[in-house]
Amino acid sequence: MITKKIIPIDINIHIKSLYLLMKPRVMSLVIFTCAVGLLTSNSNINTSDAVIGIFLVALGAGGAGCLNMWYESDLDALMARTCLRPIPTGKINRKQALTFGVMLSVISVGALNYFTNFLSASLLLFTIFFYLFIYTIWLKRKTPQNIVIGGAAGALPPVIGWTIATNTISLEPLSLFLIIFFWTPSHFWALSLYKADDYKKAKIPMLPLTDGIEKTKVYIFIYSLLMLPVIIFPYLISFSGLIYLAPALILTIYYNIICYDLYRYKKNRFDLRKAKKVFGYSILYLFLIFVLFLVDSII
Repeated sequence: MITKKIIPIDINIHIKSLYLLMKPRVMSLVIFTCAVGLLTSNSNINTSDAVIGIFLVALGAGGAGCLNMWYESDLDALMARTCLRPIPTGKINRKQALTFGVMLSVISVGALNYFTNFLSASLLLFTIFFYLFIYTIWLKRKTPQNIVIGGAAGALPPVIGWTIATNTISLEPLSLFLIIFFWTPSHFWALSLYKADDYKKAKIPMLPLTDGIEKTKVYIFIYSLLMLPVIIFPYLISFSGLIYLAPALILTIYYNIICYDLYRYKKNRFDLRKAKKVFGYSILYLFLIFVLFLVDSII
């Protein structure tokens, strides 16, 4: 009689793999921007409710990350940047990822509705739905504009943070939404320039592959310029003051300069260091812009 060998599961590795499925780096950005949206609302929400609300939004973002990895496991296995994720390495199977992602999504939306309000829960549900069905399943494999349209999902956390505190939507949180929405394309297209081979293997139609390097550099520069009016907008609606505006403009102009530097390099070519510089600075840039919002609201 042949007996099937049972391979023991290392619980610590399994738990770590589940955590990695939630895309912790993305979750950290969600937590931060959601917290900024909540804190700049100047509401009287108590600390425990605020922490619970932000935690549940992070949980929802983690659920969306799990569902993204579940659906894209075939692509992840082909790309050097993602081949070590839990599903391609066999630490988690697709069924487990799907179950975990659905569970996190349902719990986060339901609990957010219970502990905060229906508007916040609805926005979180929409964000998860948009990220999975509109961006991951529909857009990503079909159009080079995937990151432009799909960026809406990543731009919603500060709006959700605002609604957790106020149960309303106004121009103020929408200005935070616009900053992330218009920042996203230049950030990801800079990455796609030096990761083009990865995207080519996975047959993902990123802009450098469909439209060429030169057009990608042009679009990166254009979107960096679009950050100028977007950065000024919160000041124009009296959501922020000069403490925010002056350094934010300096940070943005420098972003314009390095994006232009990337653009003016040899035609149909790019400098690896310049592309990495734009990508790296874009992360710091967004972080500092949101820090400025916090400082301005406190002072």
